Amino acid sequence: MHEVNTGTMERQLEATRLESSTSSCFFMERKTQVKINRKKIMLAKLRKSCSCTPRKMKNIIMDFFPVLRWLPKYRCKEYIWGDIMSGLVIGIILVPQAIAYSLLAGLKPIYSLYTSFFANIIYFLMGTSRHVSVGIFSLISLMVGQVVDRELLLAGFDLNDDAPPGLGDGSLWNNSKPNTTNKSKAFFFPFSSQVLMGIFHLGFVSMYLSESMLDGFATGASLTILTAQVKYLIGIKIPRSQGHGMLIITWINIFQNITQANLCDVITSAICIVVLVTAKELGDRYKHKLKFPLPTELVVIVVATLVSHYGNLNELYASSVSGAIPTGFIPPKVPCFDLMLRVAVDALPLAIISFAFTVSLSEMCAKKYAYTIRANQEMFAVGFCNIIPSFFHSFATSAALAKTLVKTSTGCQTQVSGVISAMVVLMVLLFLAPLFYSLQKCVLACIIIVSLRGALRKFRDVPARYHVNKVDTLVWIITMSASALISTEIGLLVGIIFSMLCIIVRTQQPRTALLGQIQNTNFYEDDLEYKNLSSVPKVKIFRFEAPLYYANRNYFLKSLYRLTDLDPNLEAARRKKYEKKEQQQLKKGDQTSANGLGMEETIVQLVPKQIDFQAIIVDCSSISFLDTTGVNTLKEILKDYKELNISVLLACCNPSVIDSLKRGGYFGKDFGNIYFSAVCFELNKRHHETSYFNFSDHTQLLHGDGK
Repeated sequence: MHEVNTGTMERQLEATRLESSTSSCFFMERKTQVKINRKKIMLAKLRKSCSCTPRKMKNIIMDFFPVLRWLPKYRCKEYIWGDIMSGLVIGIILVPQAIAYSLLAGLKPIYSLYTSFFANIIYFLMGTSRHVSVGIFSLISLMVGQVVDRELLLAGFDLNDDAPPGLGDGSLWNNSKPNTTNKSKAFFFPFSSQVLMGIFHLGFVSMYLSESMLDGFATGASLTILTAQVKYLIGIKIPRSQGHGMLIITWINIFQNITQANLCDVITSAICIVVLVTAKELGDRYKHKLKFPLPTELVVIVVATLVSHYGNLNELYASSVSGAIPTGFIPPKVPCFDLMLRVAVDALPLAIISFAFTVSLSEMCAKKYAYTIRANQEMFAVGFCNIIPSFFHSFATSAALAKTLVKTSTGCQTQVSGVISAMVVLMVLLFLAPLFYSLQKCVLACIIIVSLRGALRKFRDVPARYHVNKVDTLVWIITMSASALISTEIGLLVGIIFSMLCIIVRTQQPRTALLGQIQNTNFYEDDLEYKNLSSVPKVKIFRFEAPLYYANRNYFLKSLYRLTDLDPNLEAARRKKYEKKEQQQLKKGDQTSANGLGMEETIVQLVPKQIDFQAIIVDCSSISFLDTTGVNTLKEILKDYKELNISVLLACCNPSVIDSLKRGGYFGKDFGNIYFSAVCFELNKRHHETSYFNFSDHTQLLHGDGK
């Protein structure tokens, strides 16, 4: 064991002596860190940010509109056909989905078409992902619909029956549910939080939404979506349930009114589901042979509309139909600011979910196709995809998984495909919308339910997920159950909180172990997990696999005492008790101790037989940081064990832990020497003895890979 006397050196250096099995050694010196003047740096950044030069203004504009960077470099011959094909396919899929998801949002189909059109154009200008499809999303539509229905109920409207389909003059202002468009536009203010998060570069918050939590949330919401569509499948008229327990209440209402089922809707739904599921399964099975997915939804909608129109299903069998979808655009209107305050709380989870799904899909595509995205710019893009369209009678949007996967599989190269999709929607808005008048709502419900196949199949993955990670499976189950059985908003909150609690619990009760030496090496591992490990004579090596901070301090101490089979406080108290008894006996002049033994025998017994070690080495390789409580805990065990003549040493400390120990006064003022060395236990194979160093009373910091 070599000493490095820092008082005699010109510079403060930390030297680590690393010893190998051949007894060779070398020293590592920590670099002298240059102190950073944070005040000057902040002032410099502030001056730079406040300065205004033509070059800087150009960069700001091009960063805000990424299309200005990539569009001039667009390789037309290479990209154009893939973008056109992808855009046409997505546009064809988008039209029936937009009409279908209007059922979820509680709005007329025209609003879904507006939303799809504007979202694609804005994301083309501001998005950083080349492949994400932004527009209507089933989960977002459901959450919007819950707010719309609540506000309509508060306004005194009855939701038991469907609205009359007729809008004779084609005007939206004759809607039987007035102000429903204002409900969607009222989300303008909360979605501006996405823009503010982008300004303050808070895009990193998406990493706190775990994959298990998002999957559980999506699955739970899918159950809610499915439940909300059952009434359209069988053609019964029940109110859309509000508040907590919507799923259970809706199913109770369904079974209570099952005798009112419309036979025409039931037959139509059965046929449509069989056709859609069969086509989807065949498409999945032979997707490698298909250049683009079959537009099954569009075919089903066209055929069903023709059958409904020429068969007079609405007049003869009272089958509920979509009704008139007007053409053209409504003049823009400022959102209702009075309504914003009422829906602000509802819109915040919408903002979080829309951003989280968009960033997750963007990162997935970027990783697959080897490019990068900017999370903060994605916040801007998603925020403005919700803010600007709110003036044009649109509702909340986000990236959609199914359409994104279709986009990537049909040759999409850039967001030019989004412009093509927007043009397809525009054609419907301007000319084709009235053709969907006779489309049955049960057909739209079938399209929605079949689109949930991916999320509902997550139930099949539960056993495999449980095998991989039990905690993540529990997060999925809790989030899914809360989202389905309570409400989507509460489910999101429960999922986030429970995920955080799982992380805290993991660090509060981490894995601990005593280490043994791997034979003929300088490496050590868990003695309970591996066979044929050699114990180090007179030494206990303790590993703590988590940061040491205020929340797990007690667990650290309990684990250390349990594994070493020695609580220094109890042992010290026991010794003091014996000493006190001996002093009482000596005062009486009795040379026999309190336990009936002689003085020499008592002194021997004061050192318990179970203490068969002279040193405890704390393996700090898994301790990423220490707080004040953590430093004080290490100082405490150092002091407590020292009273028992047991040395405490720290091994494999990273630089941040060393700095925390220094700042916390772990080494003490009286210590002139600081020891930085690896523990070198070289077994003498001939004599089976340990080459071991002498412990001093000084604090010794062991640092190196040999522990």
